[in-house]
Amino acid sequence: MFDWNCYFRPRPSSLSKSNSTIVMEFLFEGFSSFGRQHRLIFFIVFLTLYLLTLAGNVIIVTIIRLDRHLHIPMYFFLSILSLSETCYTVAIIPRMLAGLLNPYQPIAIQSCASQLFFYLTFGINNCFLLTAMGYDRYVAICNPLRYSVIMDKDTCVQLACGSLGIGLGMAIVQVTSVFGLPFCNAFVISHFFCDVIPLLKLACRDTTVNEIITFVISVCVLVLPMGLVFISYVLIISTILKITSAEGRKKAFATCASHLTVVIIHYGCASIIYLKPKSQSFPAQDRLISVTYTVITPLLNPVVYSLRNKEVKDALCRAVGRKPLSD
Repeated sequence: MFDWNCYFRPRPSSLSKSNSTIVMEFLFEGFSSFGRQHRLIFFIVFLTLYLLTLAGNVIIVTIIRLDRHLHIPMYFFLSILSLSETCYTVAIIPRMLAGLLNPYQPIAIQSCASQLFFYLTFGINNCFLLTAMGYDRYVAICNPLRYSVIMDKDTCVQLACGSLGIGLGMAIVQVTSVFGLPFCNAFVISHFFCDVIPLLKLACRDTTVNEIITFVISVCVLVLPMGLVFISYVLIISTILKITSAEGRKKAFATCASHLTVVIIHYGCASIIYLKPKSQSFPAQDRLISVTYTVITPLLNPVVYSLRNKEVKDALCRAVGRKPLSD
């Protein structure tokens, strides 16, 4: 184990008590328990995944923007989700990669607050965008004759803006709640980025109210959207099973499979972190799960929607001058 105090000490404050020091900077524990060789391997792996994520999301947004066949609500939401995922990863992964090369880089409390704000804003935005995509699939399958009327351009824009607005609002509440606390003496964050739960553990004041706020926000962000998506898919599956044609059922299921795959992994990983009891929180385990939803899940979006979606693959073929697969 490293002696963190050899590399970094909290800055003293004129407001601090005689036996305590107000922390103005933090250090991430991150992957410092691993040797340099292992961290270098992690760096190469995570950098590769990050570049693939960026490339995949850029390709999806570009293809959807250029191909008129994809100018429908489903792909409008997919392009917004890709942009949001890109911003989400930019807020976390570059600093994580830097930490793998040099674990002793302090982060100012203001920068930590900014990272948490953008992480929460785009993470919450993603949750509600996935809910909007579930509603889009519900309307398309359960009410196809009125689909173009219900999911018109204005409705799609309102749903996308509403998702971002909810993300901004809840992020402001959460960041204000966390950074309204004093941080004394303890300065090592048991994580590889500024997250709510590890930060609350460093506060030198009772955090019961803050934990309640975190739990309420988590329920609103995870349980409520998951419930809406679940209801949508109950109705979708019920409608699909009534289709007499086997080919029709297969096609209907295919339009939902990609979205459902992303939903299960996205909500599943986040729920394990933010909804489990405090007594069952283990930093090392939480970091492993966090790697899944900050590094792997964002890559899942472009991979799943490109490999499992025939229309996207056809658009890619047209973009490179090849004959579409459906032909």
